[in-house]
Amino acid sequence: MKLLVIGSGGREHAICWQFLKSSKLEKIYCAPGNGGIAQIAEIVDIEVTNFDKLADFVKSNGIDFTFVGPEVPLSLGIVDYFQLKGLKIFGPSKNAARLESSKIYSKEFMQKHRILTASYNSFSNVDDALKFLENWGKNKKAVVKADGLAAGKGVYMCNGKKDAEKAVKHIMNDKVLGSAGKNIIIEEYINGPELSYLVFTDGISYSIMPALQDHKRVDEYDRGPNTGGMGAYAPAPLATDEINKKVEDIVCKVVNGIKAEKLDYKGVLYVGIIMNESSPYVLEFNCRFGDPETQSVLPLLDTDLIDICTAILNQSLSNIKINWKRKFSVCVVLASGGYPGRFKKGFEIKGLENINDENTIVFHAGTKRKNVKFLTSGGRVLGITSVAEDIKSAIDKVYSSVKKVNFENMHYRRDVACKALNGKRRIDVAIIAGSVSDLGLINETIKILRGFDLSYSLNIASAHRTAKHLKQCIDNAESSEVKVFIAAAGMSAALPGVIASSTILPVIGIPVAGKNLSGLDSLFSIVQMPKGIPVATVAVDKAGAVNAAILAVQIIAVSDNTLRDKLKIYKIKLAEDVVKEDFRLQKDGIGKYVESVKK
Repeated sequence: MKLLVIGSGGREHAICWQFLKSSKLEKIYCAPGNGGIAQIAEIVDIEVTNFDKLADFVKSNGIDFTFVGPEVPLSLGIVDYFQLKGLKIFGPSKNAARLESSKIYSKEFMQKHRILTASYNSFSNVDDALKFLENWGKNKKAVVKADGLAAGKGVYMCNGKKDAEKAVKHIMNDKVLGSAGKNIIIEEYINGPELSYLVFTDGISYSIMPALQDHKRVDEYDRGPNTGGMGAYAPAPLATDEINKKVEDIVCKVVNGIKAEKLDYKGVLYVGIIMNESSPYVLEFNCRFGDPETQSVLPLLDTDLIDICTAILNQSLSNIKINWKRKFSVCVVLASGGYPGRFKKGFEIKGLENINDENTIVFHAGTKRKNVKFLTSGGRVLGITSVAEDIKSAIDKVYSSVKKVNFENMHYRRDVACKALNGKRRIDVAIIAGSVSDLGLINETIKILRGFDLSYSLNIASAHRTAKHLKQCIDNAESSEVKVFIAAAGMSAALPGVIASSTILPVIGIPVAGKNLSGLDSLFSIVQMPKGIPVATVAVDKAGAVNAAILAVQIIAVSDNTLRDKLKIYKIKLAEDVVKEDFRLQKDGIGKYVESVKK
């Protein structure tokens, strides 16, 4: 069979990769594709919204069916267009795709078919929305959503009335999301864990894939703005048999609603779930494979994807048994620094050749190929997925591969799938600050650790005031397989010593400069430890914060060759920086150079 996959992201790379496993595949094309997809499929330089050219290509190349990856062509009616041309295409019609392309339509659909979802109000006028919020509680959380498609960036989690008003103005007045924000909904906030369910459906029957959890926020601990997704893992342990049964009841109602509304739906349905105590509520629908959920779930598929798609297109899905590997997968997204805001691109991606584990796959999202090099070309650049017998092994395996890849300003979350380990994530360095006033200093430590791709935890604890809390922080770090502790403290600086007395792991103390003795009291307190309770120390204040991180890296590098190589590069760069400054000094002259440094 000859297939065309439409799209250019990590999702489409995973779909092409899965199709390639089929013995029925003769050739696969991808439009417009990306640098990584070009390695496994023939790239077709046609944009996803150019329906005329896409249909002509399908006809002239004898394509058996087309698989649509992204939401935009679905929302614009590519399925309707192809069907009018007599061409087979996998995906929902334009009317059916409104379940994703219009939040308001989706909510109305759920209400009509008695599907649990958060209560909401919709608005097409900014003044009406702001008037509605006049009666909103000052500290009552809210969710403000753009009605249209916004590439995963149209949801604002608001901590209270002021935040909600700001979000409304941002969307409707500032038009940051363009036409997607012409209409909005304001929704009640539900506090609970989320799950993602992907469903194969032919509009009559359905088959649910293993439950996933994704990571929408850009930073660890679910901080920062929403993104298209920074990672995912499957199957999610949170999805118990009881929860899965309740979600299946929801999926059944959705498919029955699709039939009742006479919607032409032959494709994949994404159901975003949030747990409201013991009840699953629907957050949203997507009318296609999720991204990066696809990169996590498809490596677990043990049935020919061509057979599944053929059955769906023939509306005979109930006749096929879909099997899944009894394993776990974790996908970590490597993104450009600054994403989902402004970011630079065109940086060379290095280290891909070092990933040679047969159970790890690199899916390209925002890449392009130039000669033999891969360059960054988007916000989300790569998705690295590892499969293993258990979730912990999959986490270890994927992060081992992540550390082998680098490009300038690379950013990724270090806590993907930690929720599957009862909220605990494997960390390299545990940082404990004596007070909140030390956090500015600790930021220097964190910058270094992140530069070396080391994971870390951060807690505030006092050796004297919160002894029990400090012990709990130490125990939590040790259960997360921490390798080094770093403690920042001023005054008597007992914190590093107390930590050292409670662990067998290396402890590095950062002396914080106080008002009176400029940190010398802290320095002496840290080094004057009794026999058998060693604490390393480095320098006072900022220099200490940086050197503590470097020393931690050096300790861990003893058993990590990749880290050792990065340290060598770091040392070379330090030397180069000094040489550059001397060159500038000789070029500008002493007087001019000194003045520029003062400024």
